Amino acid sequence: MIIYIRAFTSGTYFGILRAYAICTIKRSDVIIKAVIAENMTKIYDSGKKAVDSLNLTLEQGEVFGFLGPNGAGKTTAVKLLSGILTPTEGMCTVLDIDPSAAPEKLHQYCGVLTEHAQMYDHLTGLQNLTFYGALFGVSAAESLERASTLLEQMELTDAKDRKLGTYSTGMRQRLSLARALIHRPKILFLDEPTSGLDPESILNVNRMIKNLAENEGSTIFLCTHQLRYAQEICSSYGLIDDGELLASGNLDHLRSLVFSGMTVGIETDRFPADIPAIKTEGRLHEINVQSEDEIPVLIKRIVDSGGNVYSVSSRRLSLEEIYFALIEKRAGGDAK
Repeated sequence: MIIYIRAFTSGTYFGILRAYAICTIKRSDVIIKAVIAENMTKIYDSGKKAVDSLNLTLEQGEVFGFLGPNGAGKTTAVKLLSGILTPTEGMCTVLDIDPSAAPEKLHQYCGVLTEHAQMYDHLTGLQNLTFYGALFGVSAAESLERASTLLEQMELTDAKDRKLGTYSTGMRQRLSLARALIHRPKILFLDEPTSGLDPESILNVNRMIKNLAENEGSTIFLCTHQLRYAQEICSSYGLIDDGELLASGNLDHLRSLVFSGMTVGIETDRFPADIPAIKTEGRLHEINVQSEDEIPVLIKRIVDSGGNVYSVSSRRLSLEEIYFALIEKRAGGDAK
């Protein structure tokens, strides 16, 4: 028998759960979706609509970046998907489980790391992990083994017997991530996982996230306002602002919503007047093209016209540029 316990130690609740082997979760022969949200809406008692008709589908094994500024609705969405809050309208499922109807069942498979996760300052790092392992139904022996492995991965082995109260901000953040992983979750909700970490620790966490997705099939739902960071690690994205999902998909799809081509920078002392380029500084000219195949043609035109080419570079729209372009596009639509 599995006993369900409510424990408000970190703003959420936990079940005494059984540990499951890492595998892709299926229903019969159908691989179920990691996340489905249909018109998911949350309106607080104050009247604030924190999440507005969110529609989203994620496959298992994705590293999904849920991106937007503070107050955009990211944390509320995670609370809805993890069963802490109930949608005001619409519905959602995580691994085919309704979070608000069966949170204890969902917590067999999910881990949550909030930006300010709470643990016990009077316990050591190792004791904190084994305590939470017990809450999730992991045996004492397995919990100790798993905790030791995670402490090593987080570079906290030397501090495992120190009280948590002596940990730095970065050390606490790494231990919080280890706590979220103690029961080998199939889906991991991370809220600003690199907050307070030094560059080396960030690289370590990034490697772990990629390994979880690529080698263990875990789904990562990563909330952050750091768009450049997300572009480095995520395979798909959801861009949210003021509770509204602006767009979702991989980077190529998001670019197609704004501009799917690339900007080419050419440093030359002569640029044909009939080519619509913008002179930015010195001898540098920029022009938008749809594909790389157009670049050699441009260079040939310049050389044939008597120009010397000193450098050529190209770049596609970054995630940050796409985000602000979509914000501007929405604002233009609202104005109309």
